[in-house]
Amino acid sequence: MKKALASLSVLSALLVLSACGSKDAAATLELGAALPEKVPSGTEIRIGDPSIQAVLGVSGLGKELADAGVTVEWANISGGPQSIQAFRGDKLDCSAVADIPSLFAAWTGTPTKIVFQSVTIDPLQHPTYELGVAPGSPVASLADLRGKKIAYSAGQAQGALVLRVLQKAGLTQQDVTLVDLTSTGDSYRTALGSKAVDVAPLGTSTVRTYKSKYPGATTIPTGIRDDASTLYCLTKAVQDSGKAAALKAYVAVRAKALLWSNDHPDEYSKAYLQDVQGLSEADAKAYLADSGDKGIPATWDNAQDRLQATADLLATEQKHDKLDVSTLVDRRFEKVEADAAGGKVVTGDAS
Repeated sequence: MKKALASLSVLSALLVLSACGSKDAAATLELGAALPEKVPSGTEIRIGDPSIQAVLGVSGLGKELADAGVTVEWANISGGPQSIQAFRGDKLDCSAVADIPSLFAAWTGTPTKIVFQSVTIDPLQHPTYELGVAPGSPVASLADLRGKKIAYSAGQAQGALVLRVLQKAGLTQQDVTLVDLTSTGDSYRTALGSKAVDVAPLGTSTVRTYKSKYPGATTIPTGIRDDASTLYCLTKAVQDSGKAAALKAYVAVRAKALLWSNDHPDEYSKAYLQDVQGLSEADAKAYLADSGDKGIPATWDNAQDRLQATADLLATEQKHDKLDVSTLVDRRFEKVEADAAGGKVVTGDAS
């Protein structure tokens, strides 16, 4: 009798383990499989996407996520270094960044996938960055960069921009002094103001503040397209069928939120630029006028080509392995965001 009970216990345990294994297998989604339509009850995605978080709150679009059964745990995280660190600690599923973090995540062993791309309608007329020039420094054009000290962060969009600027100016890293400095908060503006560096890339939202704080400070345009804007996620998040379904819904709503912010600049300015970013009303309005409208591309072809060119440049200049960026882009989400944008897609990708 005891042997029979023991055998039954072992069998029961094996059945439980088998059931668990089946459940886990069912929850895993192959990267080439169709995205699920239904979000399982209790699914939660952890996202660092501050501007969209603000828009969803003020636009009413957050209700669409709730109606789809999506629960978002918002993280106060932005930028490549923060997001990659959070990915490694399994504290985050997705984050809004430029295109560089996906490259560095791959080069440092953190598998991710880009699930969203947006573009600036007139990228050269409305750049994301200008080159801040320290007060009194004789830099009036790209040709004046030779011999200058330039703030540089290898793993951020600003670092890639510096390398592209040097390339455009016909200069190499040996022609300037690159000063390793992560762009966080006021770090670049402070370095410029103290003349620790001669030049540093500044987001256009901070240019006015920089010039007003440091008399004699100037900026010059880069003349380079710098509008890359993505949402990237841990690969294991898009391989989780529940999270993948939630992300499909999120990507669609995110596309609508970007377009809503174009159509409601005053509400967007108040909800995000002023209440979250801390800009004054005047600075927020000036930033919106300078930054231009964002668009949803009908195809990701051009964005992927630009990412490949950047990856090739960084591989050469920073001694990384060559990288095929198609392995970083999950194009199943391409049609999701384009369909959500409807007739408002940017067919030429503003190239």
